[in-house]
Amino acid sequence: MSSLIKVGITHGDVNGIGYEVLLKAFSDDRLLELFHPVIYGSSKSASYHRKVMEGDPVNFHIISKVEESQEGKINLLNCVKEEIRIELGTASAEAGESAYIALDQATNDLANGKIDLLVTLPINKNSIQGVHFRFPGHTEFLEDRFAKNGEKALMILATEVLRVALVTTHLPLAEVPSKLSKELILEKLHILNHSLKRDFRIENPRIAVLALNPHAGENGLLGKEESEIIAPAVKEAQEKWILCAGPFAADGFFGSGRFKEFDAILAMYHDQGLIPFKTLAMDAGVNFTAGLPIVRTSPDHGTAYNIAGKNLASDESFRQAIYMAMDIFRNRIAYDEPSRNPLKKMFFDRGKDDEKLDLTKEE
Repeated sequence: MSSLIKVGITHGDVNGIGYEVLLKAFSDDRLLELFHPVIYGSSKSASYHRKVMEGDPVNFHIISKVEESQEGKINLLNCVKEEIRIELGTASAEAGESAYIALDQATNDLANGKIDLLVTLPINKNSIQGVHFRFPGHTEFLEDRFAKNGEKALMILATEVLRVALVTTHLPLAEVPSKLSKELILEKLHILNHSLKRDFRIENPRIAVLALNPHAGENGLLGKEESEIIAPAVKEAQEKWILCAGPFAADGFFGSGRFKEFDAILAMYHDQGLIPFKTLAMDAGVNFTAGLPIVRTSPDHGTAYNIAGKNLASDESFRQAIYMAMDIFRNRIAYDEPSRNPLKKMFFDRGKDDEKLDLTKEE
């Protein structure tokens, strides 16, 4: 039986850079020694992008179901069989529909154990909207599909040395303050703390919690969320043995390099966490969906319509997304193994060990 991890990859928006990073990554056939790829997409779209790039030839093994995939080959599951009109750098409903079809097929196979984990290439969050997809992004869609026992998803942007998680994700900035609560921050802290231990194998993780307002509210002058919501959440988490500190003013926290002192940072909203993260780690950053029973990662960039078809996209973040997903998959197995196979209680027949030895008797 093979030991290679079966990695499902969705092609994302065909008008973006998804196929370009795919083709660049798999032009190095050494990747096939590390894992068993199954790309959910369109053979015609792959051929189109291959011609546009005029790069090294990449040969796909076209299949119609995951059971036909083979190790040592770049398996492309042709789940989008209709001809797709590709308009590089342009959002379209047609591209959005093809992105959803691939995502739906991949998540179905993941749920049924036909692939081990999922790596998603970027989608256009607007054009993918439809009857079956009414979510702000991948994270919320995956939570809806896989959180069957009350699990909550947590977005973590990660490299080997920097991890930034978000309390709120794809939400208009004007709605952030009203959505924050002590309970929500505590929930995210618990998920983050457990993920750091289980997914990243950090034994005693240290977590920094960012403030919402400038200067951490300046003692209420610039906002009361810090004193009324964030600080109480940090205190309660500490009482529950989570090693966290804050709230820290975000600008000084990153500007002074204090982020290097922590294993992860919990930001209050999307851009507060992602702007410094992408500034520091754009090419190697990975988007990981923590808190769910499945492993899913993605490159930390978007569709990049502005450079689509220009052969300028880097495949480094995509590669790192694959590597991190495999690491997390193995880490979970190693973390869960002790509880899955606990030591059996051993019983010994003590017999008559309470009998007193009579030294007056001769042998």
